[in-house]
Amino acid sequence: MVLLRPKRLGMLIPSSNTVVEPQTAKLLPADGSVTAHVSRIGVVTISADDASLRQFERDSMLAAAWLLADAEVDLILWNGTAAGWLGFERDIALTHVITAHTGIPATTATMALNDALRRHGARRIGLVTPYVAELEARIIQNYAMIGIEITSAVRLNLTHNTDYAAIPPDEIAAMAHEVAREPVDAILILCTNLAGATVAAPLERQLGIPVLDSVRVAIEHSLGLLHKTGS
Repeated sequence: MVLLRPKRLGMLIPSSNTVVEPQTAKLLPADGSVTAHVSRIGVVTISADDASLRQFERDSMLAAAWLLADAEVDLILWNGTAAGWLGFERDIALTHVITAHTGIPATTATMALNDALRRHGARRIGLVTPYVAELEARIIQNYAMIGIEITSAVRLNLTHNTDYAAIPPDEIAAMAHEVAREPVDAILILCTNLAGATVAAPLERQLGIPVLDSVRVAIEHSLGLLHKTGS
């Protein structure tokens, strides 16, 4: 007799992230058919300086992925959005490396967001982030390179990741309303340590456009991939 176990979602997250885990718990199927398991990489501050950028080097992420492989997870999700400013090709390459070394399929939050933007046909988007101006500028440039124009953007100019998690959902919602003053096809809440998952659906109803929260979209994308895998 073969006993079926729940699907295991392995997540790589920044060490100082406190939003992903509680939000993921709310987004997983209530029947317990998927469980989440976390490995962390060292990230404390997020800015454009070299020390901050080095936090996302491939070797540290691969080491954390190996630890998830020990748990025999079915999918590895990098639940962070650094590729927004480092370049989308970084995440694509990362997933290939993780799978090549562990044998486990991999995806990322940024890949999930970009897939959602393509499905919605979004070409003009509003951007909500907690980041500083230089990172915002890099994000705008990277999206322009894939044919998506960020026509309005609001940022918080914060660098400590723990401060991101302290932003109340109603403030995130107000930022979304601000970027929606310009005509946009969708709004992107780009950061997995912003608690935007709970306000995304109400905002969509109010504004009449997709509101893509990083954590919510990453988990929904991952659940879809897990559903396609065998038992």
